[in-house]
Amino acid sequence: MPDPSDTTFRNATIAVLVENEAGILARVVGLFSGRGYNIESLTVAPVDEGRRLSRITIVTSGTDMVIEQIKAQLDRLVPVHKVADLTLEGPHLAREMMLIKVVGKGEHRSEALRLADAFRARVVDATTESLVFEMTGAGDKLDAFIALMRPIGLKEISRTGVVGIARGAGGLLA
Repeated sequence: MPDPSDTTFRNATIAVLVENEAGILARVVGLFSGRGYNIESLTVAPVDEGRRLSRITIVTSGTDMVIEQIKAQLDRLVPVHKVADLTLEGPHLAREMMLIKVVGKGEHRSEALRLADAFRARVVDATTESLVFEMTGAGDKLDAFIALMRPIGLKEISRTGVVGIARGAGGLLA
């Protein structure tokens, strides 16, 4: 049981296995907004068509007590099958995908390509005046790439949000 006097904030990556039905995402988001909890990242997609299950990955922050409350309240929602705090349950992987558009010519374009190579970003579109890179990785890696692209000619960013999965043989679909 979390210590109620602990006010240390932490990030939590919470995976929720739900029935793929209309309105479930609205109910999950409503749970957060109704209680004043912040969602820093949210992704959802079907993961088992046969059983009509979807996986929602939520990144939030709060004290241990708040995060425990969030997990308990999520677990009480009727179409929820399983809730897992990936940040506490052992080693896990968390990644994001991003598309980033950089506008520039000459030296700026060359520098953008050099940095993209160093960060393992892939060019997915190119015109004479712009480049669009695709990049996958941890959020801090994506943030670092964005910071380096700002002075070169950053024009637009689109990010997926975090997806996460436990390492090893265990998982939500057991």
